[in-house]
Amino acid sequence: MGVIRAADVTPEAIAPKRERYLTHTDNLMVVVLDFGDGPTKEPDPPHSHPHEQITYLVTGELLFFLDGEPTRMGPGDLVTVPPDVPHTVQLLSSHVRVVDTFYPLREEFLK
Repeated sequence: MGVIRAADVTPEAIAPKRERYLTHTDNLMVVVLDFGDGPTKEPDPPHSHPHEQITYLVTGELLFFLDGEPTRMGPGDLVTVPPDVPHTVQLLSSHVRVVDTFYPLREEFLK
């Protein structure tokens, strides 16, 4: 896909005040997610998938729940998520941006 310039992207709305844009190679996917609906009183429902995931927190604060265990995260923090392990987030600030990396590709994210 080459260079993706944020200024040229129209993010995809995935929920109210939540959007994403992404790029990928044949085997690796990077997804930028913006959450504008925080702080939230409860975590999102947990989910899992067969993909390996690394999440980098760019801005904001959140609780990251990995297999039910919460960890408070701030800008610059990273978390690794093994395949099939339940995980979710709870937003602690009004805006949160994360960058998720997946292997293999999350085919359901492709149009």
